[in-house]
Amino acid sequence: MRDKKRISPPAIGGISLLVAFAVLCLTIFALLSLATVRANLRLADASVKGVTDYYAADLEAQAILARLRAGERVDGVTVNGAVYSFICPISDTQNLEAAVLLDGADYRILRWQAVPSQSWQADETLDIWDGDGTTF
Repeated sequence: MRDKKRISPPAIGGISLLVAFAVLCLTIFALLSLATVRANLRLADASVKGVTDYYAADLEAQAILARLRAGERVDGVTVNGAVYSFICPISDTQNLEAAVLLDGADYRILRWQAVPSQSWQADETLDIWDGDGTTF
């Protein structure tokens, strides 16, 4: 009788599943990283635009202040005694408001502030339950 050796095939089923799962996990992590990078890029672009817009409005306000100190009359500037007030738009939602006290060539900045261009309106359309069956 001949000895028959039984040769069993290598057990690659479990290892193949483990490798496929690892590749799938790494692919998902790569896609999540890509989405995070894109979101960070959008945020950075918005930040750059906001800073650029603010400094453009600041430059315009500085130019108006220089003209006022030189004694010129500037359109859009309101005068209340020795206090000169003006607004420079930063964006659709923000303005740079400035108020300057002028005394000849000397000046003192009373206000130099970025403020919302529109007043905030509370949304009162949602009925809230107060616990006793009535809403207010």
